[in-house]
Amino acid sequence: MKHNFTVRQGALDGVEAFLSVAQHRSFRKAAAELGVTPSAISQSVRTLEARIGAVLFIRTTRSVGLTEAGERFLSRAKPAFEELVAAGAVARDLGQRPTGRLRLSVPRAVVPIVLEPLIASFSQVYPEVEVEIAASEKLVDLAAEGFDAGIRMGQFIAADMMAVRLTPPFRFAIVGSRAYFADREMPRIPDDLRQHACLRMRRSNGALALWTFNDNGQVIEVAVAGPLIAHDFPTMLGAAVEGMGLAQVPKPIAVDQIRAGKLIEVLQSFAPTGPGVFLYYPSHHQMTPKLRAFINHVKNRSSAAGKARSNR
Repeated sequence: MKHNFTVRQGALDGVEAFLSVAQHRSFRKAAAELGVTPSAISQSVRTLEARIGAVLFIRTTRSVGLTEAGERFLSRAKPAFEELVAAGAVARDLGQRPTGRLRLSVPRAVVPIVLEPLIASFSQVYPEVEVEIAASEKLVDLAAEGFDAGIRMGQFIAADMMAVRLTPPFRFAIVGSRAYFADREMPRIPDDLRQHACLRMRRSNGALALWTFNDNGQVIEVAVAGPLIAHDFPTMLGAAVEGMGLAQVPKPIAVDQIRAGKLIEVLQSFAPTGPGVFLYYPSHHQMTPKLRAFINHVKNRSSAAGKARSNR
């Protein structure tokens, strides 16, 4: 919801001085509270009165009182100013410790295999941070759309972003169901895919992704055809489980179905390796405490996972 409003330059000048004088009924005490001279307080109030166009105080040599205009101004200005002070305190608090809402843009496939365990452990350590996950394949502009960070495979991250590795590089697997292979021969080389139904994915830029293979160290790309075009890996994987065709997906998201016998991996010797999954975010000078805490948590878990692998 957009709010169309403008604040005239200097509109708040003198308000704090007015409120202090109104509270203490004394220019001298207001000056002591705000750490300025009585003449400075008096000048601030005169400037405010001139800008408003009404006298706010009745001044005598012995006392200071509010005019009717001053009473009405006080009734509206005091709660509004207190809200401004509270808003500043909230913003300052968000700037000093990990708290508030952390918004992440994440592909659907990454959520169960990478993000869910990471978020669970992070939330235990930082209960004051509320994590919001926007699962989408769209390559969003983080700053423009209000995200603190994103998670993507390495090849899709812009060069001007900072990145932290979440997973090691992983293979892409070509998989099909036992039902699909019941009346078909398994492909032996990538060229055999011309005889198969292949499930394809449309990138966020609108292009259909080619299937990639590693042929003795040489990267080759193959244009395939089939009955389904999806926009994310989980949809392709689900269609492969249902026997619609072959799918090329990151192996980590298919490994459970392969182990359970729901899918069969083919063309393993041609399987390419992807760069892995990364957390990415704008440069360091824009980092908030909640994002810094999340990045450190990611790094600590990645380091612990690396040590565990090396000790096996």
